[in-house]
Amino acid sequence: MLVSQLLIPTLRETPAEAEVVSHQLMVRAGFIRKAAAGVYTFLPLAWRVVKKIEAIVREEMDRQGGQEIMMPIIQPAELWQESGRWDVYGPELFRLKDRHGRDFCLGPTHEEIITDLIRGEVNSYKQLPLLLYQIQNKYRDERRPRFGLMRGREFIMKDLYSFDRDQEGLDISYRKMYEAYTRVFQRCGLKFRPVEADSGAIGGNDSHEFMVLAASGEAIVVYCPRESCGYTANVEKAESPPDLFNGREEPKPVELAATPGMRTVDQVASFMGVSPKKLIKTLIYETEKGPVAALVRGDRDVNEIKLKKAVDVINLELAGPEAVERITGAAAGFAGPVGLPGVKMVADQEVESLRNAVSGANRRDCHLVNVNPGRDFKPDMVADIRLIKAGDPCPGCREPLVEASGIEVGQIFKLGTKYSKALGATYLDQNGQVRPIVMGCYGIGVTRTMAAAIEQNHDENGIIWPAAIAPYHVVVIPVNARDKDQFGMARRVYQAMLEAGIEVVLDDRDERPGVKFKDADLVGYPVRVTVGSRSVASGELEMRLRRDGSTSMVPEAELAGSISRFLNSDQETI
Repeated sequence: MLVSQLLIPTLRETPAEAEVVSHQLMVRAGFIRKAAAGVYTFLPLAWRVVKKIEAIVREEMDRQGGQEIMMPIIQPAELWQESGRWDVYGPELFRLKDRHGRDFCLGPTHEEIITDLIRGEVNSYKQLPLLLYQIQNKYRDERRPRFGLMRGREFIMKDLYSFDRDQEGLDISYRKMYEAYTRVFQRCGLKFRPVEADSGAIGGNDSHEFMVLAASGEAIVVYCPRESCGYTANVEKAESPPDLFNGREEPKPVELAATPGMRTVDQVASFMGVSPKKLIKTLIYETEKGPVAALVRGDRDVNEIKLKKAVDVINLELAGPEAVERITGAAAGFAGPVGLPGVKMVADQEVESLRNAVSGANRRDCHLVNVNPGRDFKPDMVADIRLIKAGDPCPGCREPLVEASGIEVGQIFKLGTKYSKALGATYLDQNGQVRPIVMGCYGIGVTRTMAAAIEQNHDENGIIWPAAIAPYHVVVIPVNARDKDQFGMARRVYQAMLEAGIEVVLDDRDERPGVKFKDADLVGYPVRVTVGSRSVASGELEMRLRRDGSTSMVPEAELAGSISRFLNSDQETI
């Protein structure tokens, strides 16, 4: 392809609205243009990358026995009402009505549609297992679309669904997808970690997220630095042995202490002369089942995902100042567990072991001293509801955990019978007994994977594409396109690479060499070949590798072979 014929509208300035590197570079390098908030047009270079990622995904899904289908984007509300998710999914669900007033939604995911298909087509154990997938646009009405393709309202996703006879079959399907996902992201040239994760609105039991490690990642991952252990989890799911109080401190009588204006943990701890670990932090939440009080140690934060699961609620929201005062009788900052009526109380495991602790008194400007769980208050539930952080002991080997930022590019779930029971997807087993089909679902964000690759592979000059997903592998640049000898040599090299099966562009524009070099680095072609007057005289061309900037002079007759070897080795060593 000739660059003069390509639509590559590169920009020199960074767009003001672009917050992360991938967004900045995809706009500057002419890959995407915004149509609306969170909605983008993919220009030719971006679409080539998307197609390459999709091809890798298809190969790995097919390798494991997946069959590709295509399901409708517009989904009837009745199916979502059957599963119970029409009201649960929340405002992120794009809802619409047809001309007859019937409710529909734009698919953010396809559990309902695929389960409806299977309940109508599968009725015998002989038809199972099945692995069905699609690659399709998805829609989620994000409250605040941001970070370009990382958090958009329209995006491309691969979703596969497994259907098995029993849990053992699901375990096999899950392992197949775990292995397939590992190969997909390895082939895309990404550094990633599979991490234990929460299943969120999708539901189900076991789940793993595939996280690309990058400083710009919104998700926080904690992992054990000991390779022989390998524990890795999203902080929403992460666990750690509780730090229990093991002293022999005798319980003392509860006392009321004046703490004027002392609302925060640090303020109270400093004023009372105690460690934050001796404080009981009481946070009030509102749910559809009534208020909930979450108790954690003063140096801890509440993990709202764990809390939501512990109290089995759909909606969980931190109470505002007015609600806190109505529920506790005191201003925010002075809530405590002693004498707190009409509130379901959930205490973290570490709170239960405290002795002679400090807590809010449910009175303005007052705290209680020498509070002892069990004696002075009894929680309705004790559970792990704290947020794990770096330095906490690994649950496997007790090595201090390490923290990193990650970008979620894929997630796999064991759904079990959540959807098959709700929608009546059953089969007859060998004994003629009716049983629910056991399901799993497995998603890869195709467009997000493209953005994550840039977040992990760039420098101050632009994108550094892994060879497997680069839009083109090579750019050939004649220093002076008007020089017949240089341009003639460039055309020969370009043609030789096409014949060798190398994806190549020829920058035939009448521009200064510096402009062409800058554009080449910005776009991120893995290899740049420069044809100058020295090349014409010597028959050797400069081959420059984008990843490390190394250059070498290669005879024209050997160039295509050298580039082919480099591209093959780059993809094999990733």
